[in-house]
Amino acid sequence: MPGPGDQSDNPKRLLGRIALVTGASRGIGAAVARRFAEEGAHLVLTARTTGGLEEIDDDIQKITGEPATLVPLDLTDFDAIDKLGAAIFERFGKLDVLVGNAGQLGTLSPMGHIDPKVWDRVMAINTTANWRLIRSLDPLLRASDAGRAVFVTSTVGREARPYWGIYAVSKAALEMTVMIYAAEMAKTNVRINLINPGPTRTAMRAEAFPGEDPETVKTPERITGLFVDLAEVACTRNAELVSGG
Repeated sequence: MPGPGDQSDNPKRLLGRIALVTGASRGIGAAVARRFAEEGAHLVLTARTTGGLEEIDDDIQKITGEPATLVPLDLTDFDAIDKLGAAIFERFGKLDVLVGNAGQLGTLSPMGHIDPKVWDRVMAINTTANWRLIRSLDPLLRASDAGRAVFVTSTVGREARPYWGIYAVSKAALEMTVMIYAAEMAKTNVRINLINPGPTRTAMRAEAFPGEDPETVKTPERITGLFVDLAEVACTRNAELVSGG
């Protein structure tokens, strides 16, 4: 079903673009990967599980007839992120689109009760890994004629919502990281933005709201049009937070 930002008169809005999507094995990442394939992009997909990536690759091959580039990767392995940038450079010489989607909820509890190991891992995945992606992939985005980066945030990154401590802090830090990077890139051909998907039917949402009827929440497919809007060459937006409702 079409999502926000669809333009039916231009069915291949990402034709030939090289797009990296993190957390691509399920949820929003998987939906974005399938939609980008429909729009003509070549996908570089990362996730921790090889099996999950292979399932999405099966979907992509049905859409495009060609396989994606699969990179099983734990984003807390920061050296591997550096190697990812080098590998993309060797194969493609550039990166047109980066979608920083991977994230972890952690635990919902009072600030004083959060396990330090949980705190460190959520910060590593939600914030530091995205900075490491920026650090590794910035030269490749600059090498594109129209580099685009889109990072996934959350409403709680701008609210002092009780018990959401580590997740909220990590998203607030991510937003500042991305906005500073976008401001630094304002005079280049690279455009960087944030998307807040809003309530979306994902495994993370089910973990956070176990009593919620998933049928009352929109599917990830409903918001993929926004990612296309911010990924295509025609996008002029920069340093914005776009809401998926």
